[in-house]
Amino acid sequence: MIIRPRPHWVHLLFVRRGSMVRQILTQQLFTVGFALLVALAHGYLFQWKVTLTASPFSLMGVSLALFLGFRINASYDRYWEGRKLWGAVLVEARNLARQALTLTTRDCETRPFVLGLSAFAAAMRNQLRGQAPDTGLVGLLPPEVLARVTRVRLVPMAVALWLGGQLRDWRERGQLQPDLAVKLEQSLDLLTAALGGCERIASTPLPFTYSVILHRSVYSYCLLLPFGLVDSIGLMTPLVVAFVSYTFFALEAFSEEIEQPFGTMPNDLALDAMVAGIDASLRELLGEVPAALPVPDGEFVLR
Repeated sequence: MIIRPRPHWVHLLFVRRGSMVRQILTQQLFTVGFALLVALAHGYLFQWKVTLTASPFSLMGVSLALFLGFRINASYDRYWEGRKLWGAVLVEARNLARQALTLTTRDCETRPFVLGLSAFAAAMRNQLRGQAPDTGLVGLLPPEVLARVTRVRLVPMAVALWLGGQLRDWRERGQLQPDLAVKLEQSLDLLTAALGGCERIASTPLPFTYSVILHRSVYSYCLLLPFGLVDSIGLMTPLVVAFVSYTFFALEAFSEEIEQPFGTMPNDLALDAMVAGIDASLRELLGEVPAALPVPDGEFVLR
């Protein structure tokens, strides 16, 4: 995601990162170029005068804006739900680590379990982003466990199964009381519930037909708009079309970008930073000094 201090209002007018200009540049050039041709031809299309006024575009613009607003709200709802689910992973990982450190007997070896919670978060990120199953897992799981869990399709669930096995072993050895083990299992259940929620978002995109209708409507509006403006504003038509089309194209591109919030686009969730934050929190509970947290790069993007 893009993280930066809010610039001065003048600088904000010309900032490139986050403006979606790069993503819609070809669309903008095509639309403005077409508007320029219409203005030079005075609204004629193959010797036929297209008699349109600005009046119908006012009504069409309001309807299209509402339609586009609904699309953005639907995409942002998915984005925000994904962020809340990752927040739940952070909270429950901390709870499990704290409980494992304080509710077990003093002779219980809890460090592998706590690092396993960090491995769960890393495996969850890998699955949502389609990365290699062992990315970031080396050193967090015992070698034999790492070799076993990376052979399955759902690595995070395999890690959760191993964590549950650790709780069972503690209970059987008398290092964790049965009633307290139930409490830890409840937190582990919430971790897997967050994983399932993220999988639901990742595997269920917005209906494709909705995107097709919106895309066609935006293009039709922007390509017909020059014919409704050329008789009243003349050569200023391309400038007005540029402003209107930029708004519609940028909002459409932005909504498509955050529809799948677990990717690596600039406006997607910073999963690498979240996993690093979870790992740092757990290592501090173990009394270790964690590595420095990721910071935004030169383009103000936090991965």
